[in-house]
Amino acid sequence: MRGDDEAAGRRSAAARARHLQPVAGEQGRLLGAPVPLEAQREMNAAEARQAKKLQGSLDRRMADQRMVQLLSGSGFTGPHYVRFEDELARYGISVLRGWLYSGYVFKLVAARGFDLKPHELELEELAQDSDLREELAMMTVARALPVFRQRALVEAGWRAEGGASITTYFMGASAYEFPNEYRRHGVQQKRWRRSLATEEITTKERFAVHGVAEEVLGNLRVLKDLQDIDDPRTRAAVALTIDGYTQEEIQQLVDATSIRAIEGLLYRWRTKAKQREKRGFHG
Repeated sequence: MRGDDEAAGRRSAAARARHLQPVAGEQGRLLGAPVPLEAQREMNAAEARQAKKLQGSLDRRMADQRMVQLLSGSGFTGPHYVRFEDELARYGISVLRGWLYSGYVFKLVAARGFDLKPHELELEELAQDSDLREELAMMTVARALPVFRQRALVEAGWRAEGGASITTYFMGASAYEFPNEYRRHGVQQKRWRRSLATEEITTKERFAVHGVAEEVLGNLRVLKDLQDIDDPRTRAAVALTIDGYTQEEIQQLVDATSIRAIEGLLYRWRTKAKQREKRGFHG
């Protein structure tokens, strides 16, 4: 039994050894042929490019490390740090503008777990509106800078041996800040659109109320009759209406409970004004 096992082991070893021998025939001649000179040059060039790329990355990271050591001497404050931060901000804004133009920033943040799902119209707006790209890039960088300073520099989160340059590390920090800034911008846009719609409605109402005031008494007469209004809140509401304030603004200025409360004040004032006018006309 043992002899059979030893024989099987010798056969297996011999089989493995045969794979290490030169291959016979046409295949063997091809494998044994020298590498063409052109192929050698291509391989050497590829190796040189890769080595140059790695060396360039290493050189940048070493330069970044020396700069960080210099800035740490002043606690990452002072004129040197301000200059460094300005350069970093300009770089970050430029890169983010490009990412926003192409839409790449959304793929980048999605890979980090932030799937913003922008609408096609939003992507089109970003591609066409340079001011919007500038605003989003500037706000994102402004929010990323203090986070980067604390985590990357003060807490020594960035290290040269980590493989990323300072600028690459900063763009990573900016990518994490972008989703919040993009959502904040979206909320502001919705509020702005609602404000426009509300302003359009209240403007019509204001002109309607203003028109009644002019029709009944005329502006000069209204201003004179303000002195006869006993209720200070009504007097303020009428004066503000004539001055062109919206009912929403008046509500806030006179601390009323609602816009309907303002409408009620103005309605009662108009009714009394008409009654006085009739009495004066018949008298």
